[in-house]
Amino acid sequence: MTSTDAGLIISELAEHTGTTPETIRYYERVGVLPAADRKGNGRYRRYGATDVQRLTFIRRARDLGFSLDVVRNLLHLSEQPDHPCDEVDRLAREQLVAVDRKLEQLLTLRDALSKLTQCCDSGHAMSECRILNSLGAPGRA
Repeated sequence: MTSTDAGLIISELAEHTGTTPETIRYYERVGVLPAADRKGNGRYRRYGATDVQRLTFIRRARDLGFSLDVVRNLLHLSEQPDHPCDEVDRLAREQLVAVDRKLEQLLTLRDALSKLTQCCDSGHAMSECRILNSLGAPGRA
């Protein structure tokens, strides 16, 4: 089925926005994307340009790591064009701090894994595997 003046079907919306139909249905269920119109026989959801724009916004915000609650808040704030953007700036800065924290955790994890793999001396039997031993594998002394 292809798009007509009635709008895009869910697979077309997914393609236009880089999401999946399952994700679109989920966003409708949790209320960040309004329920789609069902035109004609009511069998197919139909989406318009506003839905494409909103879903693109949601996807970009999610790609930046914003939670759905924050995305809801950002959507609400975006509907108030005359208000100052202080709250949006605060939310973005909080997300940046969270990303920095995750980066520190990932670097620590990387260092630990690097040390662990350096202790490996391939070619030994599993019973002598230094990585499994340092992880404290069950049944090892």
